[in-house]
Amino acid sequence: QVQLVESGGGLVQAGGSLRLSCLASGRSFNNYAMGWLRQAPGMEREFVASISWSGGAPFYADSVKGRFTISRDNTKNTMYLQMNSLKPEDTAVYICAARSGLLALRSTDFDSWGQGTQVTVSS
Repeated sequence: QVQLVESGGGLVQAGGSLRLSCLASGRSFNNYAMGWLRQAPGMEREFVASISWSGGAPFYADSVKGRFTISRDNTKNTMYLQMNSLKPEDTAVYICAARSGLLALRSTDFDSWGQGTQVTVSS
């Protein structure tokens, strides 16, 4: 399995931006589809975005489409989530996830997860 560590969370005002990073170690990073999930208090974990093993085919939840951008750098074993125009409803723990294979389009597709990083958006 691949080990995943997130960073970049924090407190930001509504309308602001944050960039999350996920550093992977262990198995070959470019054999994995990657993605971001999030979980707010009392809510189920939800899919945010994913990207294929090659860096193509970015896929987003409707709630973040046009505001968030997912990317990866396979030379650095790192995935990113650029979050712009943040809203209070984006407040959650953001979790990096991986799936051995080409694509992952749902939260249940992933089989490795990080511990998460807190993102808090104040109104």
